[in-house]
Amino acid sequence: FFFVGVGAIFRLPRRPAWRGAMLTKFETKSNRVKGLAFHSSRPWVLASLHNGVVQLWDFRMGTLIDRFDEHDGPVRGVCFHQSQPLFVTGGDDYKIKVWNYKLRRCLFSLLGHLDYIRTVQFHVEHPWIVSASDDQTIRIWNWQQRSCVSVLTGHNHYVMCAQFHVKDDLVLSASLDQTVRVWDIGGLRKKTLPETVTPEERSAMGPPMPDPAGSSPGGSLSSKLGKAIPNMKVEDLFGGNDATVKYVLEGHDRGVNWASFHSTLPLIVSGADDRQVKLWRMNETKAWEVDTLRGHINNVSCALFHPKQELIISNSEDKSIRVWDMSKRQGVQTFRREHDRFWILAVHQESNLLAAGHDGGMIVFKLERERPAFTPISGGVLFVKDRYVRSFDYGSGKDTALMSIRRSGNSGGPAVARSVHYNEQENMLLVCHDTDGGSYELYSVPRDGRSSDQSQECKRGAGSSAVFVARQRFAVLDKNRQILIKNFQNEVTKKCAPPHASTDCLFPVGTGMLLLRSEERISLFDVQQRKAVAELSTPAVKYVVWSPDNSHVALLSKHGVVIANKKLEQLCMVHETIRIKSGAWDGNEVFVYSTLNHIKYCLINGDSGIIRTLDVPVYISRVSGGTVHCLDREGKVRKMVVDVTECQFKLSLHKKEFERVIRIIKQSRLSGHAIIAYLQKKGFPQVALHFVSDEQTRFNLAVECGNVDIALQAAQALDSKENWHRLGAEALKHGNHQVVEMAYQRTKDMEKLSFLYLMTGNIDKLKKMLKIAEMRSDVMGRFHNALYLGDVPERVKLLVEAGHIPLAYITALTYGLTEQAEALSQQLTAAGLPLPEPLSPAPKMLYPALPISRDSNWPLLTVSKGTFERTLAGGGGGGATADSGLGDAGLDLDDMDGGGGWGDDDLDLDGTGGGGGGTGRMGRRRGRRLRMH
Repeated sequence: FFFVGVGAIFRLPRRPAWRGAMLTKFETKSNRVKGLAFHSSRPWVLASLHNGVVQLWDFRMGTLIDRFDEHDGPVRGVCFHQSQPLFVTGGDDYKIKVWNYKLRRCLFSLLGHLDYIRTVQFHVEHPWIVSASDDQTIRIWNWQQRSCVSVLTGHNHYVMCAQFHVKDDLVLSASLDQTVRVWDIGGLRKKTLPETVTPEERSAMGPPMPDPAGSSPGGSLSSKLGKAIPNMKVEDLFGGNDATVKYVLEGHDRGVNWASFHSTLPLIVSGADDRQVKLWRMNETKAWEVDTLRGHINNVSCALFHPKQELIISNSEDKSIRVWDMSKRQGVQTFRREHDRFWILAVHQESNLLAAGHDGGMIVFKLERERPAFTPISGGVLFVKDRYVRSFDYGSGKDTALMSIRRSGNSGGPAVARSVHYNEQENMLLVCHDTDGGSYELYSVPRDGRSSDQSQECKRGAGSSAVFVARQRFAVLDKNRQILIKNFQNEVTKKCAPPHASTDCLFPVGTGMLLLRSEERISLFDVQQRKAVAELSTPAVKYVVWSPDNSHVALLSKHGVVIANKKLEQLCMVHETIRIKSGAWDGNEVFVYSTLNHIKYCLINGDSGIIRTLDVPVYISRVSGGTVHCLDREGKVRKMVVDVTECQFKLSLHKKEFERVIRIIKQSRLSGHAIIAYLQKKGFPQVALHFVSDEQTRFNLAVECGNVDIALQAAQALDSKENWHRLGAEALKHGNHQVVEMAYQRTKDMEKLSFLYLMTGNIDKLKKMLKIAEMRSDVMGRFHNALYLGDVPERVKLLVEAGHIPLAYITALTYGLTEQAEALSQQLTAAGLPLPEPLSPAPKMLYPALPISRDSNWPLLTVSKGTFERTLAGGGGGGATADSGLGDAGLDLDDMDGGGGWGDDDLDLDGTGGGGGGTGRMGRRRGRRLRMH
């Protein structure tokens, strides 16, 4: 059908020659987006909104980084600086604001425009900003000097956009006066930035010309105006001659909304309210219209060149984005929204990303997939690049073009291969495309690549996916969601109904088996039995990678990796916040995969980690040890050497290959809190001990794994009461009473120390503990020690001193101390107190039981040391050894000075005071020291 335009009749194709789905990478919902800008190196996009807010988004992570809200009214223009942490905005408040996103604030405002500001842009080299305004002028500003250096006048209606040329001294502007203008600003650069003038330009300029009006009585116009208006420059009134109009492009019938330079070619594209997109060409002397692209049915808001392909992208108030082929001058792709008009476009200069702003937010998208279609083969990889099938041999590094798969001219525009599958036994290749709802091509691949310059004949068919299912059979999922088994003559030999009507994709498994994707699950389908033999619930699977022995399979979705066995039983799942791109198995137990910015690994037990970061996304084809082969987005095979020590370490622990673990420990530099936490979580604190130097961490790990010797060393270095207390408790569990004794001494836990001596039968030390309690005026301590020793006279003496005469009397009477009992009975009689009756008619003396072992530590079960304890230095727990510094001689309490764990409150065995209040140290009065042996 046809549309009648202004002054022309043009045909709108019912369907473009090539129509693909927009690959949306990021989408926001917000107020109307009027301005967009990509950062040159970071995954950021700026969006300026109609409500005055400027949003800074990370489109890779899908997060809002910051928002800036200082403009009063809509913000229509925004631009990042090429190298500085700056961006500039222009709004309906007539202000241009320069911001620093690191400081998160506006640095300054540039004032001068008298109406709405439509666009702003930084120059890629010079300290300039160009702005377009509804006041019918273009202004160039020096942002370092914060001043306007030139005003470009000539348009007689709103100037809708203005931009610098990337390399030349040119400015392009578009206006509602129906013209596009190209301005030469070479004179401005030479005048305001003399340091940029080359020697050739300086010689061409010649000597400066004198001012002929300078000698006249009246003086020059500039001097006259300077006297009349002292603060006004002539350039501000009339524009000056340092920026001149080079070309005026006329051809649009309505106001022009946008115009853009091509980055490398002398081309200009413009879009206007006449619903047309025009392509212009220019040379040194003139500019002319090349062609008109018709198809939009409302005002064209923006039109840009694609930075890497011969494409023009335009959007419109007709709620569509259109992609045009520059060489054929025809539309090849159309994307539509139901309710939102498009207002602005932006292209990323370094990648295949575009952004479009509309009434309800913005989208960041790609025109086509950048993942090269590839499949691993024995000793190499086979992939499609520039319509050629190529093979790369890992051993020799040779890249060979096997054949061309250029499609015939009536098949439409370019179609990127979505996937390829190779049958090595029969040398057959399946290439799948997304065009026309899905199609496949079956090729016979030449073995020596001699036919690479000629297009190969192929068998074609429709189907959403196709994979090999046997040596001479392949399966196709047709548009009716039926599985067709075909031979290499493209003839149907069998039909199967999938187990789920929503099945939309096939993945290869092996002979006679298929993996079917349907909604949130994957099914293992037996072609012979025509039924699913296993199912697994999983997010929508994009890629399937089998291990070399087909014992495990990795199911890759947009944000997750599911590892399952060959029976489709899930073993583990790893979730990522950013997109997963590819993966390959290293052996049968380690899966290595790539995201947008990392190469990571996942073990079959669920352990995962990062191997390295990436500057650009890659697609992994093979992993072998520390070597990763991958393809980049240009279809080049790259080889990366990576450090997989952490991965191999975890795998060895999982497989309990402790000899290899020891070798990795000795040869590598694994460290950090993550590996320590991992070892603790997995129950290997004894291994974690060898990765830490922090004493507190070593102490905690040693206590956890029962290594008393290392815990003692760490406790001595730390010398804190809490650690000594924990060490004492742990050593007591192990029966290491020598370390327990030392810990109790350091914590001054007298009660526990006395009880320990009782349990170990150390009578001499109990006697000294009795004396210490007496000197510390510790009544209960004296009583307990006397009780432990069976020292009845001491208990009677203590009870008398404490005023408990009846208890002292009955104690003396019970234990047969006749003289003390008579003396105490006289005291009770004199005091008028009754004599207590004996508690038992046949009393017996109470003495502590004799322990079995007195000197050495308590016996432990004989346990053979593990691999780590035998091999690694410092390993092993259990009883104390000579290395612990304790031996059988015990500890010398008297040699502990104020810094040795007792603190300033030293034990004064011979002093008169208690609680550390004595006036002298042990040995000062008696001239000897009491030693515990």
